[in-house]
Amino acid sequence: MTTPGPPTTPPRTKGGELRAKVARLLADRPADTLTIGDISRLLGHSHGAVRNAAHTLAIRGEADQLGTKQPQFRANAQTTAAARAAVISPPGTHSPRAQAATARTTTPATPTPTPTPKQTGPIRRAGGQLYHPRELADLPDVEALNRLRDADVPVLLYGPPGTGKTSLVEAAFPDLITVAGDGDTTVGDLIGDYTLDDSGGYVWQDGPLVTAMTEGRALLIDDATLISPKVLAALYPAMDGRRQIQVKAHKGETIKAEPGFYPVAGHNPGVHGAVLTEALASRFSAQIQVGTDYDLATALKIDARVVRVARNLAAQVELGELGWAPQLRELLSYQKIEAVLGTKAALANLVGIAPPEDRDTVADAVSKIVGIKEVAPLTLGRQLSASTAPAARQPPPGTGSAQRGRSR
Repeated sequence: MTTPGPPTTPPRTKGGELRAKVARLLADRPADTLTIGDISRLLGHSHGAVRNAAHTLAIRGEADQLGTKQPQFRANAQTTAAARAAVISPPGTHSPRAQAATARTTTPATPTPTPTPKQTGPIRRAGGQLYHPRELADLPDVEALNRLRDADVPVLLYGPPGTGKTSLVEAAFPDLITVAGDGDTTVGDLIGDYTLDDSGGYVWQDGPLVTAMTEGRALLIDDATLISPKVLAALYPAMDGRRQIQVKAHKGETIKAEPGFYPVAGHNPGVHGAVLTEALASRFSAQIQVGTDYDLATALKIDARVVRVARNLAAQVELGELGWAPQLRELLSYQKIEAVLGTKAALANLVGIAPPEDRDTVADAVSKIVGIKEVAPLTLGRQLSASTAPAARQPPPGTGSAQRGRSR
């Protein structure tokens, strides 16, 4: 009688191989809709890897996805073909807007790439917000980023806060893991650390870098230049030819990056404490400047006068005459405040959010372009008394003292 050994972990597969396995499972159960958790349990693969494979099948049109928060997947007419062979996506097919492509079961002698049609319509991000693609290298920006990912070319996005750097990455990569960097970010925040479990013992918890590497996912280091260079150094071995890191805090374990692992960084030049070191810059081969698309702001029906204010202030920033101008984030906030509190309050808030040293210049620009004599930051006024408080809402006809008198 033999004693069964410990359960073995299934060998890791390439993205295309796992995608074919997921397709085969769905094709074998055409009447079922399966969650990512269902597929993960049935195939014995990690939740993150299965998520990537299933979402890619849906993007390629080789499976149907139902829902977004807790998506379910089921077979369609293309699923059986996708299950026959491991097909690696050509450049661009990771894109959320890519059109469905029929999986090839044989490789032609001279491959002819099929161009992906440009998609300019809005893309819904994981949180439900819409992202409006912009042009980058004669491509939609999300498509360009996915081609760079397929070619293993790490990207650094730089520009003022509020210009849409994070939104672009979220729209491009549905499998994204994000690290919000600051001066307090530690190596443990990236790689992982021991945490206290319910029984009072300590268990190892993988950090976002280890998770992205083992599951082959995109990793955004947001505000990367606010993180200490000594901390960021933990990322570097995963980005060079080694594509692995050693986790000294966890028994010296070596973590190897799976296919699909893709680091992206965000940098806000001019922000206090932001330092773009040579070591960081040299590891991001593509560096893309991101500014506010004021034409998009106009298309989103933000007050054209306020967009003009922002354009003029941005021109002064370019000339070095000013340190701040409203970006798309501030313009969208203006629109929301205007809808709730009115134009005067929204303009006052726009002036108030400017840095103190630039506030007078911003107020002058608002005054000249919008036509209001004086604009001060949004401020609380005097205390309301009974005589100045808004009148209480009157009871509808048929109620009040007269009715109470009749009821006595």
